[in-house]
Amino acid sequence: MAKIDPSECSINQVAFLDMIAFSEIGSPLLAVSDDGYNVLEGSTAAKPLLFESYSMFPSVPLDRVHTSSAAGRYQLLARYFEPYARLLELTDFSPLSQDKIALQQIKECRAIPLIEAGNF
Repeated sequence: MAKIDPSECSINQVAFLDMIAFSEIGSPLLAVSDDGYNVLEGSTAAKPLLFESYSMFPSVPLDRVHTSSAAGRYQLLARYFEPYARLLELTDFSPLSQDKIALQQIKECRAIPLIEAGNF
């Protein structure tokens, strides 16, 4: 479940974040990770690729296993982390920071009214 404080968003927004995580990570991988917050691109339930520290965006070596810099519960690309961290005044890549970035991206797509109406 999303870690953001329920006072910062609605129950529908939390449900939408959880839906995104399920579609990006899948329930088997969610179960063997920190609810998806520490997952690197290329992970599978049989071979989870996890990062250990939330202090900054993880360094993902692009190779045969990692074909993208995507990381975290919502598989954010590395190139987007710094601009969103500055915009939202975030100091780390913690679960709360990941939730805030995902919600900001949803707001930028003007999808909040649809989510509030239950149109997932």
